[in-house]
Amino acid sequence: MNKLDSKQTDTIRRRYNRTALFYDWMDNMIPARLRRKAVEQANGKVLEVGVGTGANLGFYLAGCQVTGIDFSPGMLQKAEKKVKEAKVPITLVEMDAQKMSFCDDSFDTVIATCVFCSVPDPVQGLKEVKRVCKPGGKIILLEHVRSENLALGLLMDLINPIAVHMIGSNINRKIVENVKLADMHIDSMEEYYGKIIKLIVATPDSCLRNGKGDRK
Repeated sequence: MNKLDSKQTDTIRRRYNRTALFYDWMDNMIPARLRRKAVEQANGKVLEVGVGTGANLGFYLAGCQVTGIDFSPGMLQKAEKKVKEAKVPITLVEMDAQKMSFCDDSFDTVIATCVFCSVPDPVQGLKEVKRVCKPGGKIILLEHVRSENLALGLLMDLINPIAVHMIGSNINRKIVENVKLADMHIDSMEEYYGKIIKLIVATPDSCLRNGKGDRK
């Protein structure tokens, strides 16, 4: 990550530290039923990227062992309060999604909900997700995206600088294109609210190429 991206990451981190106080309210924009639907697909050793204030932690099913990362200490402090309410073991770690310290092929499931709208380099972050996911593992992404409607998409482009300045979140990211650029294979995709929210289940693409479940 270059100096410009690092500076941008630090700026966004400060914004999320500031918004941590009311982020639980913002999380309500994603219905609990969609969070549950995404999280209940996780299994085994799970990495939650951008755990935020812990809105997903209560939805994990027995058998999961969850590591949650976030680059905002303020968010993690809020999430700590929800760890006790979870039904599964949860470990929280301060870490940047663009440069994770985990070894390759570390997790059975990697999940992120409304995260790659704020990562400065979303493709790099998604490549890191792919790297730490085991061959044949599952990548679950619940994200809001730029509208496919011409007028609404242009409006989102217009408003986006304000959203980034206020909370560090882009409202016009093209998550499907970014997933493909990260060389993942999309197994399924569900769309909600005029296709602005997408639930994507993907597999690290390289593990499918040689038919043996091994990376090249």
